Amino acid sequence: MSYADRWQLPDGVEEILPDAALRIEALRRQLLDLYQCWGYDLVIPPMIEYTDSLLIGLGQDIDLLTFRLTDQLSGRMMGIRADITPQIARMDAHSFKREGTSRLCYAGHVLHAKPKTPLATRSPIQAGIELFGESSLNADIEVISLLLESLDTAGMPQLNMDLGHVAVYRSLAQAAQLSAGQEQTFFDLLQKKSAADIQNWISTHISDQQHATWFAELPELAGDIAVLDRARNVLAGAPAAVFGAIDDMAAIAQVVQKRWPQVQLHYDLSEVRGYHYHTGIVFAAFAPGFGGTIARGGRYDSIGQVFGRARPAIGFTVDISTVNRLLVANKGVLPQQPVFAPYSDDPAQWQAIQELRQAGRRVICALNQQEVAPSECSHRLARAGEQYQLVEL
Repeated sequence: MSYADRWQLPDGVEEILPDAALRIEALRRQLLDLYQCWGYDLVIPPMIEYTDSLLIGLGQDIDLLTFRLTDQLSGRMMGIRADITPQIARMDAHSFKREGTSRLCYAGHVLHAKPKTPLATRSPIQAGIELFGESSLNADIEVISLLLESLDTAGMPQLNMDLGHVAVYRSLAQAAQLSAGQEQTFFDLLQKKSAADIQNWISTHISDQQHATWFAELPELAGDIAVLDRARNVLAGAPAAVFGAIDDMAAIAQVVQKRWPQVQLHYDLSEVRGYHYHTGIVFAAFAPGFGGTIARGGRYDSIGQVFGRARPAIGFTVDISTVNRLLVANKGVLPQQPVFAPYSDDPAQWQAIQELRQAGRRVICALNQQEVAPSECSHRLARAGEQYQLVEL
């Protein structure tokens, strides 16, 4: 390795310099304070765990994103977390074992073996919450409401949110008696939103005309609130679980829209991201002009089963790194520009410096006879008679 190569970071791995670090930390603090106000307890799971627990419950996508290494003490395979949700589920199942509702929150780095999108970081910082032990729509509404308040706290000027429900696709696939391979193939086609490929697959694999109509209409069932009524018509005769899911979406949306009228809600009945582990409502938040999600979540009641304690569960994750890149993360909470204190052994100056710091001001003290204030300072601490005062630079 040449000297010039030593400073380079791996592709997709980034360092966070002071300005960005200050914004990210301010946002992290505000989100965790917000979650505490809603009754969510902070937990700090480890960066690394045995893959036996780390890779259980969230499907193949997390498996492919996870870095692996061998534990030199036990010889067992370990992984660096690519998602914090399974860790929180393990903690709820074995570390707390609370009865009734449990609310937990977290914030920290995750590491991805490959970027989720071409320009994405492989070491994002996430914050989120998980609510265990409650299966009602009220729990869904609380979690979605808290997600929207999180993004409002972050300073997002406008939000778009997608709502979906995996029971729609899952129930139609079961009614059509699709094999596991067929279900996966059509799942992949829905992800790509390729109308021509979807139609070709349906004509080849679905012989029942009613089932073929359902699957052909599914990718088109996306739009504003009117799409829910349209879905009830075009999916007539489908299993009852389909209509139960549509009714749930409508009930959740009615409350959320009253609480957050400025949010643009989009309904997508073919939304199947996380299909392999989600069991109910799914949602994702977007910022205008940005193609990827900035937050996502959903219900995954079966996740605790792999840890021996199946409990209802729903939660979300906010991508703090992406929010920061959008330059909307809590501009109003940044500290004031620092004060410069020239070098002095005067006890009165030290007392003045401590009073400023206790009041929340940032003070940079000269370590020698330096007289020129650093460029980031806005004021200088100057002696005026027996006291010290701030002089604007």
